[in-house]
Amino acid sequence: MYDFDIAATQWINAWSGKSAVLDAAMIWVSAIGVPLMILGVAGQWWLQVDKRHTRHVLVATGMAFLLGLAVNQIVLLFVHRMRPYDNGLTHLLISRSADFSFPSDHATASFAIALTFLLYGMRRGYIFLAAALIVTLSRVYVGTHYVSDVVGGAVTALIAVIAVRAIYREDTRIDRFITGIL
Repeated sequence: MYDFDIAATQWINAWSGKSAVLDAAMIWVSAIGVPLMILGVAGQWWLQVDKRHTRHVLVATGMAFLLGLAVNQIVLLFVHRMRPYDNGLTHLLISRSADFSFPSDHATASFAIALTFLLYGMRRGYIFLAAALIVTLSRVYVGTHYVSDVVGGAVTALIAVIAVRAIYREDTRIDRFITGIL
């Protein structure tokens, strides 16, 4: 499995440096993909279509996002995987990162958004899923993650989404209070 991970990572990263336009696009997506997704989620707070349900999903998304990133920080205490560029496996297009490689915070954040929307049956989840796939691909493309890092981040997101779904229930007193704000 390790050999496949390295081969897949190097295959994706091998495309970098061949097109200035593609490099710039992937660097841009890697840098602002997650913030744009967050804005896409936050901007829906004031939609009038199925307002309570939409707001519940938005709050659940934020909770899954934060829980997933918190779990990543715990994992990082125990898993000290070097970045692929530190192992001489990839060509790095962006600044070096100070933390370890596994799991990918970008993957966790973007998949937490997409998977929450999909789990709650929101069709916009497919748009967020496409964005999450592009963001995670960009992280391998720019040389900062292994493929398994982004898969690990997606798994962390899935666990967080399922946990939030089990704990934060729709139409409870606290949910009505939170979704009634503004």
